[in-house]
Amino acid sequence: MTDPANTPVATNRVRRVTTTRAGGSSKAPYDSFNLGDHVGDDPAAVALNRLRLEREIGVAPGHVVWMEQIHSRTVTVVDGPRAEPVEATDAIVTTVPGLALAVLTADCVPVLLSDDEAGVLAAVHAGRVGARIGIVPKVVETMMELGARPERIGAFLGPAASGASYEVPAAMAADVEAHLPGSRCRTDKGTAGLDLRAGIRRQLQGLGVTAVAQDPRDTISDPTLFSHRRGAPTGRLASVIWIDENARS
Repeated sequence: MTDPANTPVATNRVRRVTTTRAGGSSKAPYDSFNLGDHVGDDPAAVALNRLRLEREIGVAPGHVVWMEQIHSRTVTVVDGPRAEPVEATDAIVTTVPGLALAVLTADCVPVLLSDDEAGVLAAVHAGRVGARIGIVPKVVETMMELGARPERIGAFLGPAASGASYEVPAAMAADVEAHLPGSRCRTDKGTAGLDLRAGIRRQLQGLGVTAVAQDPRDTISDPTLFSHRRGAPTGRLASVIWIDENARS
């Protein structure tokens, strides 16, 4: 089911939600509200879960836009519903009210961005590779081309692997730090780690996006969330942003 309690709700009709593992139709190890259609789960169960998501958040049938995420720097502008996931992209941007943008994660960072005044929204899949190669600045640039301004953009960083848990080789931590400063950290074990949300927050602030909220949850340690590092195969969470056509502005 959706979990709006831990996500900010913006003014001017912009809505954001994240999901947890609970309340769906999938069987173990995807139990139960898996929204990923690429992880080996029963397609019928995933379809039911996606229908439930649409119903719970109140968007029209077929108006959640999904991505074929590939850890790239590709950004796609969408202007209407898609029968299939947007091919080979890791960020989608829209100005269309009622069109919900979804990003799937199970440790990577879901980034939801909006300039409420301009009505420009984005959903971003920022894993270690995508964050390292600059997916977030590319999205902000695309939003600006559609009328957004950095000082008006609000950002939300959803549940993801935390620096306390995300253990990586020291060389990998150093490499990511060189490209995304602020990401390298020490885990609770005292080993080399990555805090991608810290690096993305610093990057956004450097771009002029100062309103950055963050869900505190760690996917690796929180059993109510899906985590690829904790136990694959597993399902995927969704973080979704849309302009609610029925809300009062």
